[in-house]
Amino acid sequence: QVQLVESGGGLAQAGGSLRLSCAGSGRSFSMYALAWFRQAPGKEREFVAAIVRNGDTTSYADSVKGRFTISRDNAKSTMFLQMNSLKPEDTAIYYCAASQRLLPTQVRYVGTWGQGTQVTVSS
Repeated sequence: QVQLVESGGGLAQAGGSLRLSCAGSGRSFSMYALAWFRQAPGKEREFVAAIVRNGDTTSYADSVKGRFTISRDNAKSTMFLQMNSLKPEDTAIYYCAASQRLLPTQVRYVGTWGQGTQVTVSS
C-alpha cells in the first residue's frame, strides 16, 4: 500500500502562490488515482482536486477552478498542487489522498491519506 507525505505548506498573502508536494513511497504509486482535500477549522474535509493514474484527466472543486492546478510525476512518485491567486478562505490543512477509484472526488473514495500540511492565507 502506498504511503503519502505532504510538504510545501506555509503562510502566504492573499493573491500569492504556494506549491504543495505529495511524495509517495513504494513502486505502486502509478497504480493509484490521487487527490487533494482540505479541512478548515470547524468544517468537514472537502474535495479540492483529483487526477487519474496517468495524469491525463483532472477534476477541480468550483471554488478553486482556474486558480489551482493538480499534476503528478509518476517517475518521481510525486504529486503537486500549484495554488495561485490565494484567498483567505483557502486557509486549511491540505491532505493528499490515494484511491483505487478512477477519479476520487469524495472522502469516502479515499483509501490512503497523508498527514496533512497547513496552508494559511492572510488578507
